[in-house]
Amino acid sequence: MQFKYFPHTEEDLQEMLAVTGVKSVHDLFADVPEAARFKRDYELPEALSETDLRLFFEQLTHPLNTQQFICFAGAGCYDHYAPSVVQNIIQRSEFLTSYTPYQAEISQGTLHYIFEYQSMIAELTGLDISNASMYDGATATAEAMMMAWGNTKKATRVLVSETLDPKVRRVVDTYAHFHGVPLQLIPSKNGALDRAALDKELAEGGVAGVIVQQPNYYGIVEDYTGIADAVHEQKGIFVINANPSDLAILKTPGEWGADVAVGDGQSLGIPMTFGGPGVSFMACTEKLIRKMPGRIVGQTLDNRGQRAFVLTLQAREQHIRRQKATSNICSNQSLMALYVTIYLSLMGKEGLREAAEMSYAGAHSLCDKLLATGKFKLTFPDQPFFNEFCLDYDGDLDKLLEEAIECGYLAGIRVGEKTLMLAVTEQRTPEEIDELCEILARI
Repeated sequence: MQFKYFPHTEEDLQEMLAVTGVKSVHDLFADVPEAARFKRDYELPEALSETDLRLFFEQLTHPLNTQQFICFAGAGCYDHYAPSVVQNIIQRSEFLTSYTPYQAEISQGTLHYIFEYQSMIAELTGLDISNASMYDGATATAEAMMMAWGNTKKATRVLVSETLDPKVRRVVDTYAHFHGVPLQLIPSKNGALDRAALDKELAEGGVAGVIVQQPNYYGIVEDYTGIADAVHEQKGIFVINANPSDLAILKTPGEWGADVAVGDGQSLGIPMTFGGPGVSFMACTEKLIRKMPGRIVGQTLDNRGQRAFVLTLQAREQHIRRQKATSNICSNQSLMALYVTIYLSLMGKEGLREAAEMSYAGAHSLCDKLLATGKFKLTFPDQPFFNEFCLDYDGDLDKLLEEAIECGYLAGIRVGEKTLMLAVTEQRTPEEIDELCEILARI
């Protein structure tokens, strides 16, 4: 049945009317006196969007739940909207009860959505191939580092930008330590990668790869023009850790000339839920397909000529020659990959772009209003930012954050002694932005 909760189709109604011998449903109420019939308009409020409806009911329950904070924090985990229907679709039986991808005849549900997930990630990143079976953005970045090291002969080090999220850098450091990969940190200048320092290291040679982030940890949209060509001259790999929701507007890793794009898919509608679970993505150029960890699902035809999905490519070393494997990632964050797939399908290109535009506009509005209080100044003046930015505060930052929490607001994240980083998504309303500014100004 097409509509689970509307059991009577038009054909059903016509069949029942024919049996009862009346022409319309209204004729069934012919015995009701005219004076008793309701003919006025229903006194119903104006229709609300799903987001506004959620806010309405949250306000009704607010006295019962004092821990409902309004979130202006980010740093890798963001409060984005996701249509309520996502939670219902991921529970459909063809997905929920499907077997693991190895036996195609009983795992079509899983194989199908992994295929769609890969297709959407490839389109978002502007690269040829996307895989599945990645854990989170940090480990995906570490896997990309291993790809770069294993793909380049006579390399002496991998370069990592200082503007890469510190949490991600720590995971990359751990992988590098136990695999014997020398890492070199490229310093930042005014919140962005120091291009002069990078150029100097590239000129010395021996670079297996360069890893950067876009937007970077401080929310700055960096200009990576020319880096890909310089890295490729060294036979190295250019890796961009990207926020996928921002790619609805920003230049894609493929457009920057990146060989590998990685990142965390949490911003694609996955709830924050105390920091997990999430899902990461990895996409690359076609020439690196056999260096990429995880698995690739493809589309084919079965023996009846019908569309079917199969596990197309997975390195056998991951199972039977583990010591020679480029990676030992085998399991799959499948539920969250399904969540992202449904979210992207429902939002579409226009929805993603609209959400990104609202996030951008809200962040710049909040920034301007906080600067107008006279208590803040931009940490990195003249640097472009998307939906996240850093401000220096001239008072007690810990006290500021504590009192904001008492007022029901998570007013950003402390990233320095006097530096506060705030993030805005499409979830934040103009009224919330104004109220936060009033609270911070009053403190």
